[in-house]
Amino acid sequence: MSAYPPIADYALIADCHGAALVCRDGSIDWCCLPRLDRGSCFGRLLDRATGGFCSIAPVDPDAESSREYVEGTMVLQTTMTAASGQVRLTDLMPIDPDDPRRPSREVLRVVDGLRGTVALEVRIAPRFDYGGSLPWLRRLGPRRIAAFGGDDGLDVQCDVPLTLEGDHDVVGRRLVHAGERLRLSIRHVDAAELDRSPPAEARPEQLDRRLEGTIGFWRRWIAGMRVEGPDAAGAQRSALVLKALGNARTGAIAAAATTSLPEARRGGRTWDYRYSWVRDSAFAVRSLAEVDLVAEADEFRRFVQRSAASHAGKLRVAYGVAGEMRLIESELPDLEGWDGIGPVRVGNAAADQEQHDTFGELLDLTYRWHRRGHSPDDDLWRFVRGLVDMAAERWRRPDQGLWERRGRPRHFTHSKVMCWAALDRGLLLAQECGRTAPTRRWSAARDAVRREVEQRGYDARRRTFTQSLGGRGLDAAVLLLPAVGFVAWDDERMIGTADAIRARLGDRGLIRRYDVDDGLKGREGAFLPCSFWLAECLARQGRLDAAREVFDAALAAANDLGLFSEEYDTRRRAMMGNFPQALTHLAHLGAVVAMGEAARAGG
Repeated sequence: MSAYPPIADYALIADCHGAALVCRDGSIDWCCLPRLDRGSCFGRLLDRATGGFCSIAPVDPDAESSREYVEGTMVLQTTMTAASGQVRLTDLMPIDPDDPRRPSREVLRVVDGLRGTVALEVRIAPRFDYGGSLPWLRRLGPRRIAAFGGDDGLDVQCDVPLTLEGDHDVVGRRLVHAGERLRLSIRHVDAAELDRSPPAEARPEQLDRRLEGTIGFWRRWIAGMRVEGPDAAGAQRSALVLKALGNARTGAIAAAATTSLPEARRGGRTWDYRYSWVRDSAFAVRSLAEVDLVAEADEFRRFVQRSAASHAGKLRVAYGVAGEMRLIESELPDLEGWDGIGPVRVGNAAADQEQHDTFGELLDLTYRWHRRGHSPDDDLWRFVRGLVDMAAERWRRPDQGLWERRGRPRHFTHSKVMCWAALDRGLLLAQECGRTAPTRRWSAARDAVRREVEQRGYDARRRTFTQSLGGRGLDAAVLLLPAVGFVAWDDERMIGTADAIRARLGDRGLIRRYDVDDGLKGREGAFLPCSFWLAECLARQGRLDAAREVFDAALAAANDLGLFSEEYDTRRRAMMGNFPQALTHLAHLGAVVAMGEAARAGG
């Protein structure tokens, strides 16, 4: 049996700055503090030899557990039942409700005795720099340990007496009685500060206030969401995940909380997703805005404008969550990868690719924001105009496309359509905002893109849009064409496209991305966002029964907490790919909105 828990066994906690994954057995196996792209606290997620970063579990090996999020929050509760009694473990990364832009840099774990008496073991094994740096441990008191790894420091405070086990691990054991509460705080601090002058020890009532304040923050934020129908609870969870993957200080939204969780059982399809993709983030804020969670749209727009220095020529496909541009990809050969599947990668070379759909996503987001009453000022207009000019200049060039193809660039249909969208939204903004622009040149380019796509990106014999101009391959990305108004949802060409994708890309009820060889090893799983895109497309075509069938199949790929990975192995019935995946959650949210609107229109 594999030493690696299934991906579905994990839950996300976050403070909108960093994130951690908590396993069903009470072990935190992945923790990035204070930024998503740093492996400052490392566990068994990518290397079984490391063990868990921080585990709290009954000594009883036959103890069972169940879990759920506190309603309306990203605060996790795991109930552990042993023969002698029962305890509840509450996990969170605290958020200051008065200043949510300030990262907590803390993991807080609270144990409440519910009945009887349970013998618990607390084990902490900090590993810095993806396990490459073992900690130097120093005792600060009977219940307090400092861990140092280069410039990283961890301040560990616990209500359980802590002892050193070997040179690099910390262990504590304690009986927990009904009605008793124990707390464990692990806080990331500057190593030099912790060495010279450790901060005052947190009092129990302070930690309890952090728990209550964090619950209040999440509930106040989600209270602004407007969604109805039988799928509202799941949509709420997806919205919370998207918020959790955001960076409250910068406005960036990470594609996922992890790196290198494999998309296939054979090695090679392992990528680092802890960065902010312009495309995915634009999708996310659009989905959030559709359910009245609109503030994130402007925060993300500002993040991109700052990161690109307000110059369209500096725009990149992806950025670090603090706006970093150099996401240099490298491999960590000392780590074997989840379930022994590697390589483990840090950084992502896709950030250097040409992906022309990015122009359209940003222009569509800007136009939607304008229609909400926030028209571009002079500085933003210069940036916008530069983006439209680039779309007009580059649309005839091949690119790597939505799926970030690492081989030879191609003329992807979806990329062409998004260049059309950039030109179309640029023209609308110029007209509606009274801005000076080369509208004749833009209009000519927009019309040329449409002609090219309609003539070479559509297969009339098979009644479907194709992956690339002049090609025959099928690609679920073309399900997105109506989202920017290139074609109506119920146009005969889109009806044929939806039917072809369901028939030819179907995989036990789910949908794969495409049917062409991408040059990579291994058979990847069904791509969950594509399944939700198809459900949305069918719903907006008025085919609600078919939409519900596809939607329910995709919904079944979530874990017990309503969290989605990127892909799903339909043969093994197992999650694959980075987790939790923002693109899946935002596609789920979009499908819920579409199905609700279609049901009301038909009712």
